[in-house]
Amino acid sequence: MTEPLPVYHSKATASEPERAFLTQWRRFAPGYMPEPQCQENGGEVLFATDVEREFRFDFAWPELFVAVEIDGGQRKPGGGRHAHDTDREKHNCAVSLGWRVLRYSPEMVEKDPIQVIGEVVTLLHQQEINLESPDFLQEY
Repeated sequence: MTEPLPVYHSKATASEPERAFLTQWRRFAPGYMPEPQCQENGGEVLFATDVEREFRFDFAWPELFVAVEIDGGQRKPGGGRHAHDTDREKHNCAVSLGWRVLRYSPEMVEKDPIQVIGEVVTLLHQQEINLESPDFLQEY
């Protein structure tokens, strides 16, 4: 995957849990890592177009193949949209294309934002090292 991934400019607004994650990102990782691409700052990353799917991440660092999904709606009847197979298809498709995806509930972001942001930063650093390795590039 050497071509940049398309950025989708959505007219939808970010959900409250997504805004909370971005707020915590800006609070605990300002200038430390690049800000993720998302609805709130101008565009979501559209991926899987090469396998004829159009999935979008809540937050993505496409140059590092890292994404974060905030699984809201857990208290809705039926568990919300994240309780359906399409969400699992999206996750499995991302992993099969080389993405590393972290998933959090809104409660996790609210209760322990330092832990959440720390996990994301750690994964981003790991991916920077992996992408510099010639062996990693041969796998994809």
